[in-house]
Amino acid sequence: MDLNGAAAIISGAASGLGEATARELAAAGATVVLADLNTERGKAIADELGGVFVQTDVSDEASVQAAVDAAVATGKPLRAVVNSAGIGWASRTVGRDGSPHDLASYRKVIDVNLIGTFNLMRIGAAAMARTEPADADGARGVVINTASVAGLEGQTGQVAYSASKGGIIGMTLPAARDLAAIGVRVLTICPGIIDTPIYGSGPEAEAFKAKLYAPVPFPKRMGRASEFAHLVRSLVENDYMNGEVIRFDGGIRFQPK
Repeated sequence: MDLNGAAAIISGAASGLGEATARELAAAGATVVLADLNTERGKAIADELGGVFVQTDVSDEASVQAAVDAAVATGKPLRAVVNSAGIGWASRTVGRDGSPHDLASYRKVIDVNLIGTFNLMRIGAAAMARTEPADADGARGVVINTASVAGLEGQTGQVAYSASKGGIIGMTLPAARDLAAIGVRVLTICPGIIDTPIYGSGPEAEAFKAKLYAPVPFPKRMGRASEFAHLVRSLVENDYMNGEVIRFDGGIRFQPK
């Protein structure tokens, strides 16, 4: 799959993994559509990359449709959809005070992380189906979803987050089988401990991050957003990768806490 001269849409593209991915795909020659809620940051990055920004709530169908329509409007065939928008939440199923997990917060995490991923995958793939095949195999595009190691090894307090990411993992193979009919591949990346702006900066932040990556066997550090983006590009360009869930974690295995 050649990204040069193609369109790519990335959710959560105004920061972190999404921003790094937008930069990587733009460097490969793609016209990138940045879908994010952060208008100021998203538009600045889009202008820098010669791309398009669309303010997008991934949990809202009409909002996602508008972002996909913007990708189609570039006049370039939509070949890559990357889902990297997501939120976190920490709460036990039953708290220490005996109260049950708040349902509204659980539902919000599912809406953004799982429903949001499904929205962009299904609406983006429908747009890909209307493009001409890119090669003799009939390939039309690739959907890459972002789950988490927590979707496999959820820790204490991650019941909502792990459920949302486990759902993304569970969608991978059936979606790949569904979309084979239109020549669209589906893959999921499960990041471990990745260094993004959410952790802040300064000595205290660095000390906190050091505790987080202490269980990583090698390399003994957090993963980099640029490394995630490189993996995304590699998966887009490798035509035989399909229906797979890939851990991106330095070999870490999450403990209960």
